[in-house]
Amino acid sequence: MSDPNGLIQPGRPAPGFTLTSTLDGRQTGPEQFRGRPVVLAFYPADWSPVCGDQMSLYQAAPVFDQYDAVLLGISVDSIWSHRAYARSQGIEFPLLADFEPKGEVARRYGEYTAPGEAARVLVVLDQAGTVAWSYVSTPNVNPGADGIFDALDRLAADRGVMAR
Repeated sequence: MSDPNGLIQPGRPAPGFTLTSTLDGRQTGPEQFRGRPVVLAFYPADWSPVCGDQMSLYQAAPVFDQYDAVLLGISVDSIWSHRAYARSQGIEFPLLADFEPKGEVARRYGEYTAPGEAARVLVVLDQAGTVAWSYVSTPNVNPGADGIFDALDRLAADRGVMAR
């Protein structure tokens, strides 16, 4: 079940957080990337087929660079699971471990589920850290990237710039 407040909605300030990253083991969060759009891709679990397809799709999409956007994958799995998963899947963007206390960040974004997982949710933050777009997907459906790119297009248009 999701947080009683439900999925965080556009226009709200994004809750701040830092979590351990697969890239360097450091604490990483959206505040570090102020001035750039940030995409938060919450997913249920490493090693599940749908999650593998979703994260591999995002890895293969160099379009994120065109928007100067940062992509952060987040699940409640441990950093050790994330590292093995990233290595096996060739994932080079940071995977963040919302492990302890389990699901704390997922709860703050309103999408922690009863089985103890993050729901499959996408959140795009604008350059100031405000939620620009959010979407919850059916657990067994890869949400793809079209909604993310539409949100990034709108952010670029609002700033009067074109994607590179």
